[in-house]
Amino acid sequence: MKPFSMLLSVAAVLATPAAAKPAGDTEATMRALYGSRAFNVARQSLAADYDRIVSEITTLTEIPASPFKEAKRAAAYLEMLRAAGLTDVEADEEGNVMGLRKGTGGGPLLVVAAHLDTVFPEGTDTKVRREGNYLNAPGVGDDTSSLPVLLAFIRALDKAGIRTRSDILFMGDVGEEGPGDLRGMRHLFNKGKYKGRIAQFISVEPGRDRVTNGGVGSKRYKITFKGPGGHSFGAFGLVNPAYAMADAMVEFGKMKVPANPKTTYNVGVVEGGTSVNSIPFETAMTVDMRSVDAGELAKEDAYLKSILDPAVARENAARSTAKGKIEYKLELIGDRPVGHTAPDVALVKIAMAAIAIGGGKPELESSSTDSNLPMSLGIPAVTIGSGFHTERSHAPDERLLLDRDETVRYMTMSLATVIGAAGIAK
Repeated sequence: MKPFSMLLSVAAVLATPAAAKPAGDTEATMRALYGSRAFNVARQSLAADYDRIVSEITTLTEIPASPFKEAKRAAAYLEMLRAAGLTDVEADEEGNVMGLRKGTGGGPLLVVAAHLDTVFPEGTDTKVRREGNYLNAPGVGDDTSSLPVLLAFIRALDKAGIRTRSDILFMGDVGEEGPGDLRGMRHLFNKGKYKGRIAQFISVEPGRDRVTNGGVGSKRYKITFKGPGGHSFGAFGLVNPAYAMADAMVEFGKMKVPANPKTTYNVGVVEGGTSVNSIPFETAMTVDMRSVDAGELAKEDAYLKSILDPAVARENAARSTAKGKIEYKLELIGDRPVGHTAPDVALVKIAMAAIAIGGGKPELESSSTDSNLPMSLGIPAVTIGSGFHTERSHAPDERLLLDRDETVRYMTMSLATVIGAAGIAK
């Protein structure tokens, strides 16, 4: 279908690639887009698609996608992308699935992504239950609910006959959650076929008014302490790795961090030992350190490393090493880069204007999302809301609110962001 002639007035402005478009034009351009006949058709398409979106959320939620186990869900989503009419539909070596909606040329390649994985371990019951105005299931919101929204965007663009200058790569990516450590994004930007071609990136997560333009970086370590072990009575007096770990944990808890830029730390997992009457031969703790500032994150990293040798040395001096000394192993298990897309970058202004003119209350925020990776590379990137309101994310009782009108209203704002970033062809 050809674009509606009513779009020509807004197309003249949106035809300029978003990264180069004068910032002062953003609000006027977005108002023109909202007032166009074609965009109204796209909005109606999203509203008519609501029940289908909810059905697809149910379908995908019930295909488990625990970390590193996304293959079945990826295969299902690949076929959905194909059915939506995209070209170059494929899965890459890391497991990301994607397809292109071709533009007319001249615009920067735009990626619009939602992640396939959830935090829940293999074997979790993901059967969706409807209770009143809620869908209940682990993973129903984050980020399963965003995947069908991307499909609805494609159908709405086609229904309205909106052609963009930029090619848009729609994708479901792997490895966004904790242990995945952004492996899908690392592959896309550093090794995949689109390496070096991506000029803009939009991640879609549950939510509404928030525009994430800051990437919270993190360092995660597992520190394992080992010793000779022995019977708690018969071997009493030997060094104990639990004491060395406890010493290190207490020192870790003394770390001083600034409130601004926000910087945090946590001991999340403590494990080890075999029985109450045994000196453990191995214990471990898993720590998480985060900051919106790369320098502060580096300070946290240095502090952690500085307390481990002294903690081990104190335990080896305090008790007998006749059967062996305490040693430790420091293993990096997560390393998310800090990133930032400045508020005056056109992509951020487009997202903010799309929400404001759509009747929302846009807020900038920092978080840890797929956008961290492109931000760290200097590529304009934001994370925006799918339109769905969810509660209890990452908890077994995660749930998604079914409120059609508000969801469609915010979904429309996110579609406006995508269109604004991709530029309408003349």
